[in-house]
Amino acid sequence: MKVIIPLAGKGTRLRPHTHVTPKPMLRVAGQPVMSYILDDLRRLGDIEEVIYITGHLKDKVETYARQALDARAVFIEQAVQNGTAGAIALARPHVDQPVLIIFVDTIFDADLSVIDRVDADGIIWTKEVEDYQRFGVVVTDAQGYMTRIVEKPSTPISKRANIGLYFVRDWRLLYEGIDQVLASPPNKGEYYLTDAFQYMIDHGARLKVVDVAGWFDAGKLDTLIATNRVMLERGRARRPAAIPGSTIIDPVYIEDGVAIRGSRVGPNVSIGAGTVVEDSELRDTIVGLHARVRRAHLTNSLVGDHVVLDGVRGEVTVGDHSEIRGTSA
Repeated sequence: MKVIIPLAGKGTRLRPHTHVTPKPMLRVAGQPVMSYILDDLRRLGDIEEVIYITGHLKDKVETYARQALDARAVFIEQAVQNGTAGAIALARPHVDQPVLIIFVDTIFDADLSVIDRVDADGIIWTKEVEDYQRFGVVVTDAQGYMTRIVEKPSTPISKRANIGLYFVRDWRLLYEGIDQVLASPPNKGEYYLTDAFQYMIDHGARLKVVDVAGWFDAGKLDTLIATNRVMLERGRARRPAAIPGSTIIDPVYIEDGVAIRGSRVGPNVSIGAGTVVEDSELRDTIVGLHARVRRAHLTNSLVGDHVVLDGVRGEVTVGDHSEIRGTSA
């Protein structure tokens, strides 16, 4: 099996952090978002090649991917951001067998070994949601096979959201569908991979729909913070030894080499190595590497690497190598 991982996007909803860090490499519970997906692939095994579709800050993505997963890797730049079908089309010269396609805006809790147990032309993983109007939702027949995808429905025709995780056994028909999509006028300015899946179904393919146990968004600030909490609660927490004069409230992820003095930290806080926190209160916050946080009260905040915050109160999002100094905490 081969794997395609598209990660060419600029991550505009997470600026300023994504000006210097690719969105898939922003950290949640101490790990880059991308690493959770690579861990799943490592457990799955039987991966012949991983095809990364890169773009924004592609050199950083390539360097990380090469060291994070021991599998043959191909890197293809998507110079024109024309949609998900356009991204997968770029991988075509390398696809000659069934393919797993993973978009890395989210972290999912899915049993990928179901691939070996499902007799179908492909699998589309979904998650049932209440706010179905925000998503493309998958409609199924009585046997659980996809019949169509409806973008942002106004009525609850389905609550099974498309999460960006797919396995395609009939890869030839997939690329036939992508060719058809790219030869047609763009859909709202883009070429969507889901339209290629619809083509497959219309030409007799059976795409099984499988629900994931969990689906956690890492594509914008509030959901990144919420996903940090979920990962901490699911066993990714790392609590330091007792810190005299400070209070630590679980769950937290605090790396070695973090100094905490006279502070209250947690819940839902991750702090990178080399950071110093003094006379501060942090909750629902992610702090990067080698930061200095002093006399600060932070909630719902994302603080980059090598940042200095002094006398700051409230909710902040501060990119790498920035300094903010207030008058009081």
